[in-house]
Amino acid sequence: MSRLEDMSEVLRGMCEGEVDAFDRFYARYAPLVMQVALRMLGERMEAEDVCHDVFLEVLRRGKDYNPGRGSIEAWLAVMTRSRCLDRLRRAKRIAEKGKQLGQDAASSRSSEEIALRHLELEELSEALKKLPRNQRDAVAYSYYSPHTQKELSDAWNVPLGTVKSWVRYGLNNMRKHLERRENDRNTGVEEGRR
Repeated sequence: MSRLEDMSEVLRGMCEGEVDAFDRFYARYAPLVMQVALRMLGERMEAEDVCHDVFLEVLRRGKDYNPGRGSIEAWLAVMTRSRCLDRLRRAKRIAEKGKQLGQDAASSRSSEEIALRHLELEELSEALKKLPRNQRDAVAYSYYSPHTQKELSDAWNVPLGTVKSWVRYGLNNMRKHLERRENDRNTGVEEGRR
């Protein structure tokens, strides 16, 4: 049996629910998928998400694989490229919407309102950066990506309750950080008047 036929058999076994076949297939092809995704997206976590999405799709559509149309490597590379392009397009649309909303809002606000909003956004960004990574990612993806918390739990392979807890704790920690900043500012102003 050739190597191509062997991996085609592994793919078939994987699609039939064989855990060992999945482990073999994943060990063989995950580095390829990650390499393509990392090269296109430039961010490890995004690449890991794409890798996860690709292997879920392979589980769903693996029976459709036709060795006569190309190698498994080519099939996975095309699938990975497609998922990456989808993510890049979605990110571009979100950025363009945000930019347009910002321009629309800016045209109707005074420069003082714009400056205050800018400071608020900087403080929120700083508070978000201070969170532990799991909380930061959960909050950011919950609010700034089109994915539901259920989709995030599936992608990160953690229970839904864990994602919900990370979001809740993250928001609470951000609120505490912002309150401390406000108290520091108020204390500084009062001390400066004395």
